[in-house]
Amino acid sequence: MASASASPCTCGAPTPSLRCPLALSLPFASFPPAVRLAAPPLLPRRLAVSRPRAASALEALVLESDDEDEDGDGYEEEEEEEAGAGLFQGEAWAAGAEERDAVRSPELQVFELEELPEKWRRSRIAWLCKELPAYKHSTFTRILNAQRKWITQDDATYIAVHCLRIRNNDAAFRVYSWMIRQHWYRFNFALATRVADCLAREGKVEKCREVFDAMVKQGRVPAESTFHILVVAYLSVPGCRCLEEACTIYNQMIQMGGYKPRLSLHNSLFRALVSKTGGTAKHNLRQAEFIYHNIVTSNLAVHEDIYVGLIWIHSYQDVIDRDRIQALRDEMKRVGFEETTDVLVSLMRAFSKEGDIKETEATWHRLLKSGCELPAQAYICRMELYARTGEPMKSLETFKEIKGQNVPPNVASYHKIIEIMAKAREIETAEKLMDEFVESHMKHLMPAFLSLMYLYLDLNMHEKLEQTFTKCLGRCRPNRILYTIYLESLVRIGNVTKAEEIFSEMHKNGTIGTNAKSCNIMLRGYLSAEDYQKAEGIYDLMCKKKYDVPVDSLEKLQSGLLTKKKVVKPPKPVSMKLDEEQREILIGLLLGGTQIESHSQKGVHIVNFKFQEDSNAHSVLRAHIHERFFEWLPSAFRSFSDDSEIPYRFSTIPHAHFGFFADQFFLKGQPVLPKLVHRWLSPRVLAYWFMFGGFRLQSGDIVLKVSGGNIDGVERIVNSLQTQSLTCKVKRKGRFFWIGFPGSNADSFWKIIEPYVLDSFSGSTVQENYSIGSDGSQDSDADYEDDTRRYDTETEE
Repeated sequence: MASASASPCTCGAPTPSLRCPLALSLPFASFPPAVRLAAPPLLPRRLAVSRPRAASALEALVLESDDEDEDGDGYEEEEEEEAGAGLFQGEAWAAGAEERDAVRSPELQVFELEELPEKWRRSRIAWLCKELPAYKHSTFTRILNAQRKWITQDDATYIAVHCLRIRNNDAAFRVYSWMIRQHWYRFNFALATRVADCLAREGKVEKCREVFDAMVKQGRVPAESTFHILVVAYLSVPGCRCLEEACTIYNQMIQMGGYKPRLSLHNSLFRALVSKTGGTAKHNLRQAEFIYHNIVTSNLAVHEDIYVGLIWIHSYQDVIDRDRIQALRDEMKRVGFEETTDVLVSLMRAFSKEGDIKETEATWHRLLKSGCELPAQAYICRMELYARTGEPMKSLETFKEIKGQNVPPNVASYHKIIEIMAKAREIETAEKLMDEFVESHMKHLMPAFLSLMYLYLDLNMHEKLEQTFTKCLGRCRPNRILYTIYLESLVRIGNVTKAEEIFSEMHKNGTIGTNAKSCNIMLRGYLSAEDYQKAEGIYDLMCKKKYDVPVDSLEKLQSGLLTKKKVVKPPKPVSMKLDEEQREILIGLLLGGTQIESHSQKGVHIVNFKFQEDSNAHSVLRAHIHERFFEWLPSAFRSFSDDSEIPYRFSTIPHAHFGFFADQFFLKGQPVLPKLVHRWLSPRVLAYWFMFGGFRLQSGDIVLKVSGGNIDGVERIVNSLQTQSLTCKVKRKGRFFWIGFPGSNADSFWKIIEPYVLDSFSGSTVQENYSIGSDGSQDSDADYEDDTRRYDTETEE
């Protein structure tokens, strides 16, 4: 779970030299290395409090084992199930008992209770220590507020430390959060460190990150212990959702703090990187190289699997760096490591991408001589090699050889051989293989269907293309590529009426959507049919979305309108303005937690869209939001040929138009609820709020997370929902409010939002494991207390 203020992961990679210096750019100023800060003494005869050296269960969990990646929505991740799934997922090589000793944190000193001269003060502090941990947040805060006349920072520090001693870290965090809002508070680095460390050990990464960021804002370098434990905590989040955050903290630990992490931390982070599937792990090359560089320059032992993992990631790159791979192989040989099956398969993958027959075959024979069980990926590499060298039938022979060797063909092998046969225009063979693939009852048929449709499109076999399109819709979830191929086919045969229906369906269906390519196809269709009025409408849409218009299409449109005494205006800067749909989408996302940050230019703001990588629903939502806000994105986030390339984090251009939303939803950088939010809760706003920050429980109840705001704002939302005959309950969990719709109210809520919910959400009864509380814990289905009126404005954290 990432904090709202989490900075983007900054990853670096060393040069091919193994021991070269490396500098990474971070959003923080560099600090002198090895900074050690300690809190000044408060009173004489303090009791020193330092955390135990024994490794926590949470830390050991990360160091010893990581869960395998959850299946993603895209077929690429599933294809990699056998064709390069993450390495070392069941190994414990990253954990060494001698490496798991916790690094020491700054010493925190607090007074002994009997040192206080006033008996009444001792009694009150003792009473607070006894009573406070038993209360919930609202009563907890009210009790502390009632002590404002006499309580001091030393007193509050003692209470916080007492809560830490009894391992009630939530209570300690509440005391600490209350302290920092008082006028007498002076920053206590040692206390902040202790609170952050305890929270991270318990897996409450968001609260820990909040304290961590507060230290940085104070100009202090967090302790090595805080960096170390926070990285471990991020790695512990299920599904590797916080891997990017772990990389960010790791990089800052080295560059901002000047610390040298223990070998176990290097190994654990590297292991998390290579546990991703090959298609996604290739983007982690720079970070993996940076970890290797730090291990080498720290004179630590490089584990064999570090070399294996680096070569594996290099083999998935679009451009193979042979010199780097050879340097890693030479280093392995120098230290006495043998090249394992994983290394040989990685080498085959790299050589086959370059079409190097000699090296690929030599590596293949090495695999045969090793006597190991030949993996299917090795056969796939040979198939790709023969296809690149113009011998597709040899690829087919290799595919048949897989069956002869009792190696069951997998999804990746069927995808590859059907793609090769389609490109070779072996129609009958490709169709036979496709039928065999369908009959195997394997999942993820979409890539094979697309290969066939491209083949039929190239050969102008439009009837078969339409049949394949219909068959694919019956077996696979539709996507934009599938519809775009069919749209192209309809335009080529001149069926503009049907093409118009398909384009309209794409545009209305948020799961599919339109893009520059589909708009250009439809524009050509209208021009070929000489329907210049509709062509002009598509042209205006493309200008608004800032899509590129081909010169030949523009000339045809110009000449066509001239015959009707109309002149098409050339593309001109469009007045940037959010339409009604975009405004409602943005409000829904902001209610669910989307962030807006101010730009260096006064009055200008940027919207930061951030989606969960392990969520199938968010994967679809990110492509939809990218398409809907395309004209507001900078060029770096617009040049993606495939939806799978769209990042899970992207931002808009800086623009003054977002200032209204920043003023309404944020106050001094913290999220709040607008006073008029109850007037903005349209069905579309509620739908996007649900898709981004809500979920459905197994019981059928629907829950929405409220980002920011106090009980007054939540009450306005609740009252507005009640006017729509929606009864809901409210619960506060950590820093967030949750609005729940139990029983029949969930059905009523769903009926309201269903017209605006993307198709991928409609058939889902239970969403993925969203983090429900700010501490990452989950509420039970019926654990929603109707305490809407039990909070006051002072309970706001």
